[in-house]
Amino acid sequence: MTNPPERRQPQTFGLPWPDLNDGLFYNDVVRPSDSELTLIEFYSSKYKNSAPRLGWVQRIESGQIRVDGRVDTDPNTILRVGSELVYHRLPWREPEAPYLLEVLYEDDDMVALNKPSGLQVLPGGLFQQRTALTQLQWWASKQGSSLERQEPHPVPVHRLGRGTSGILLCAKTKLAKTHLAAYFADGTSSIEGNRNANLEICEVRKITKIYRALVTGILSDDKVIIKQPIGMVQYPGVAKGLYVASPSGKPALSKVAVVERDVQGNNTLVQVEIQSGRPHQIRIHLSFIGHPLLGDPLYVDGGQPKCFDPEIIDENFAKDGGYQRPTKPVPGDCGYYLHAHQVVLSHPTTNQETKITAPLPSVLLTQEEAKVNSIH
Repeated sequence: MTNPPERRQPQTFGLPWPDLNDGLFYNDVVRPSDSELTLIEFYSSKYKNSAPRLGWVQRIESGQIRVDGRVDTDPNTILRVGSELVYHRLPWREPEAPYLLEVLYEDDDMVALNKPSGLQVLPGGLFQQRTALTQLQWWASKQGSSLERQEPHPVPVHRLGRGTSGILLCAKTKLAKTHLAAYFADGTSSIEGNRNANLEICEVRKITKIYRALVTGILSDDKVIIKQPIGMVQYPGVAKGLYVASPSGKPALSKVAVVERDVQGNNTLVQVEIQSGRPHQIRIHLSFIGHPLLGDPLYVDGGQPKCFDPEIIDENFAKDGGYQRPTKPVPGDCGYYLHAHQVVLSHPTTNQETKITAPLPSVLLTQEEAKVNSIH
């Protein structure tokens, strides 16, 4: 088994965020399938995650969209095949986010980072610049590389929720990216293949992911296997829909083991091993069995959102035409305690078993682990 080399001082990198981001440019060329659409029909359908229809009307009428180099303020302009469309969203100040990342493991093929809670992995929603991907791009540009087989910068091969801390695997080469992405996909597809079978944690896998979490209440059983499918519902403030526990959803499997019970505090430290990788799976599964993560602002008992009315779709928009900041809890809100603690994987090029560990936050330590930490 390959372990990261011992370091006296952890290597960290990261640059403070500028006050404003760079804004966004949407560049499009009208395809035959989009010809005869109006300007508003094109943008409100293709970029519905960016703004509601009325928001796009405002953006067009305020002169933020160019058609073939000229500003067009008429939402009903008919598009022609081959026309070039450009929308420029002006720079804005993104919400606060941490920027320092710790390197847990690095070689020529991949790098494993310790992502802090509060940092989004990839651009989306209010966070277009303040992401782990941006810091990776800046880090790579400072280091430079002349290797043709390398990606322009390390690329995350999976996601972690914004409020989740811990191991984030990133590929440095195209081959590593292909192999690592396949590891994550294989775990989920094997669960898909056993939809009607008695789901088990598969013993032969290319990657194993272990999380540590703090949940509300006292789990009575030392070990629990959760097989609840996860589906999607409409939810205000989440354009693509919200993932929830759903009988008609896709198969998902989590293996939970109690680490320590705090009867006085009425919470339980647990270890969770997941094979499938559904979005927010651990949060949904633990809340489904009646033990939501402590501090989770969104999911409650049953694997459902705290505030839920599927009929309410918010069409209000902000000054720039985009969606208003949601008034109800959304998946990116933080406050819960979930940490990607350990990954054991087959190295993407050498096939050697490689173990990577991210130090636990103090709130997720057992009493014994906290004592050991205080001695050191």
